[in-house]
Amino acid sequence: MPKAQRGFTLVEVLVALVIMAILAGFAWQGLDAVLRARQASREVVDRATRLATVLMQWEQDLQAVHDTIVVPPIGFDGQSLRLTRRVDGGVALVVWAVRGGVWQRWAGPATQRVAVLQQAWLASQQFMGNEPGQLTVAEGASEWQIYFHRGNEWSNAQSTGNVAAAPAAPAPASSAPRVVNSDLPVAVRLVVTLGGKKLTRDIALGPTGS
Repeated sequence: MPKAQRGFTLVEVLVALVIMAILAGFAWQGLDAVLRARQASREVVDRATRLATVLMQWEQDLQAVHDTIVVPPIGFDGQSLRLTRRVDGGVALVVWAVRGGVWQRWAGPATQRVAVLQQAWLASQQFMGNEPGQLTVAEGASEWQIYFHRGNEWSNAQSTGNVAAAPAAPAPASSAPRVVNSDLPVAVRLVVTLGGKKLTRDIALGPTGS
């Protein structure tokens, strides 16, 4: 008579299940580590891509600075950098600011009217950061500082050097008040801390600033 085939005992089955569970746990830990590393790498790439886009916009704004004479072509008050730049249809006011750890950019509509531009410039000094059109370009921003390059040297953009009264605008007396003007710098240095890391970028203004 053929011998009866011997099966697995309950103990052997339990031991095999325990071993399989341990191996599955190790495999899951390895897979989880791979997924976490992949996610971290993706986040780093996304941040680098966003920062590159922001800096490209920053450079484009500076290289398109236009001196209208009626308002300062560029100015920094410690919180906001304001500039007038060439755009399709005229000139637009652009404001970059760091408020509450958030780096923002605001761009006004194109205009060819002196009074409208002057009013926009004065109104931008009261911005709170929640105005329509405010765009958050980066978070975790701090220690925001701007330097201007004039006379073969860098100086703090908040200094009062090279400031002069703007000439009278060719507009009716009832239009916006005259705004203090200043000479264009040759280049602008950005110093800002993002995510605990200091970023410094020097950008030369356009060929003539006009």
